Amino acid sequence: MNYRHAFHAGNFADVVKHVALTAVILHLRKKDTPFRVIDSHAGRGLYDLNGLDARRTAEAEQGIARLVGLDEPGLPASLAKYLDCVRQEGDGAYPGSARIAARLLRATDRLTAIEKHPDEAEGLRRALAPFAQAKAVEADGYERLPALLPPSERRGVILVDPPYEASGEFERVADLLALSFRRFATGTYLVWFPIKSAASADAFCGEMMVKGVSGAIRVDVDVGGDRDRLVAAGLLVVNPPHGFADEMNATAPVLASRLGRGGSLASITIRSLQ
Repeated sequence: MNYRHAFHAGNFADVVKHVALTAVILHLRKKDTPFRVIDSHAGRGLYDLNGLDARRTAEAEQGIARLVGLDEPGLPASLAKYLDCVRQEGDGAYPGSARIAARLLRATDRLTAIEKHPDEAEGLRRALAPFAQAKAVEADGYERLPALLPPSERRGVILVDPPYEASGEFERVADLLALSFRRFATGTYLVWFPIKSAASADAFCGEMMVKGVSGAIRVDVDVGGDRDRLVAAGLLVVNPPHGFADEMNATAPVLASRLGRGGSLASITIRSLQ
């Protein structure tokens, strides 16, 4: 296993992804009926930003570290709630997607978090142990996710966030989303992806549309700086809840002013895909 999210925990891409996830879950909570959150590649759930792996890259210093002290009146609800989730972990700790989702669940809602690698899965079990509605599953997310759809709640959000380190992984994600969408067409899907080139990112999103996925919003963030490192990432949000684009547009200026590198604003774009 070469990829460990601890190297990247709390970076700019995590911030945007987790604000978007928070926005979706807050919308689902507006109705009394329960919902399910499924995280197909959950990692270990909670990360030590003072640990060796995180300090080796120091990516959090240009991500969550620039936001954690933000306490301005009138912040968009999703950004304020996301920052509250992070602060609850205490200094030097950063929650992964599964732990953020677990904090946002009501008593009737459920979380299934999947992680393939045994040591990461054990960390995930520990991270989710305080939350009765959350379950950690040691399995391959590509194989397990379709078997969980549709969830018994018939409402929910599915996060697909693999490492993209294996050959052909973009194609595998596109196939997974297409299959999942056929099984649970009314669910909201958040698919994260790195952007190494605009052409490859456009082709990736286009492939998912060709495979029958429809009704999506794409959120891209580019923080500028050295292109030898990851400085741009995207999030495809399928079946976004009503008002999601407005919420992200309200959040974008706040994030752009703090996540940019070299004294420049980050570029954050939100657009609909047909």
